Amino acid sequence: MTCRLPIPLTAHILVVRSLPGLGDLLCAVPALRSLRAACPFAKITWLGLPGTEWFSQRFDHLIDQWLPFPGFPGIPEGWQSPQKTIEFLEQIQRQRYDLVLQLHGDGSSINPFLVLLGGRQQAGFYLPGQFCPDPRYFLPYPQRGSEVERLLRLTEFLGLPKQQPELEFPLTADEYEAGLQLLSSHDLSPGQYICLHPGANSADRRWSIDGFTQVAQSLANQGYHVVLTGTDAERELTTQICAAVGAGSLNLAGCTALGELAVLLQQAALLICNDTGISHLGAALKVPSVVVFSNSEVERWAPGDRVSAQASDQGRHRIVDSRQTGAATAWAVLAQARSLLNAQPQPLPQVCYAR
Repeated sequence: MTCRLPIPLTAHILVVRSLPGLGDLLCAVPALRSLRAACPFAKITWLGLPGTEWFSQRFDHLIDQWLPFPGFPGIPEGWQSPQKTIEFLEQIQRQRYDLVLQLHGDGSSINPFLVLLGGRQQAGFYLPGQFCPDPRYFLPYPQRGSEVERLLRLTEFLGLPKQQPELEFPLTADEYEAGLQLLSSHDLSPGQYICLHPGANSADRRWSIDGFTQVAQSLANQGYHVVLTGTDAERELTTQICAAVGAGSLNLAGCTALGELAVLLQQAALLICNDTGISHLGAALKVPSVVVFSNSEVERWAPGDRVSAQASDQGRHRIVDSRQTGAATAWAVLAQARSLLNAQPQPLPQVCYAR
């Protein structure tokens, strides 16, 4: 397929996806792979929210530079002040990017900002009936499919090389060593513990603490060590569960850097979590998982290679939707967990080192 975008081989490209979540960022990686394959000599800059610098650093094979999003009216994330936005636009317009690529969503809020960036060419998504900067290079936003698949539809529409939807999460050698030391210091043997992540950014996306506690107690009684993960702010949740489970649990919420957490997941027998960023991290690391959905689109945000609680025993990831009557019981989550644990063991994934 021939690229439809009239950009030079050494193009300067600005990619806009100023979203906050770990999953929001990881789901864009396959589309970035497609862009890099099409433009191997381009300088690709990522325009992201402050605090997401780590993304460009970890994926430096796909991203050359990171810029902080200054905020824009109508976009709740990253807003600072009108003056900050004006100053940023004046600066960025002098850059004259060859392409500004919008991966931010349906375009309803971000596309006016996109045009103000002053790129020679713009491409991305739009909602039919709303502002479309250039019909030649803007795709009507898909209403179906996973987040990864929707972004890849845009790259295919633009004629960029086809990519598989698998996520990735490169680890440095130092991170891998630190992660193994973490396991050793807590007497955790690879494949003999289960990670439980009861938190999420918003309360309406968290399954009940009672449910997680029952699951943790049952798995601990089976002989698995249950490792609670989360941010420092979620430590209150994990402490409750650890107190109920007792000696068969370990509370590491707030105690791991992102790389250490990735190694911890990679060596686990199973991940049980809400629909939140760690679900996508687990998918990138090919860790079997049970993901409980409470208030988000299953089709859009469930990890690839997944099945529902009513499906046959196939796939690495299992989905339990708490909005279905009687679906998100501790028994239903445990049934999916035990099915994955009883499956034929798979070899541990090879480590992918970042530069």
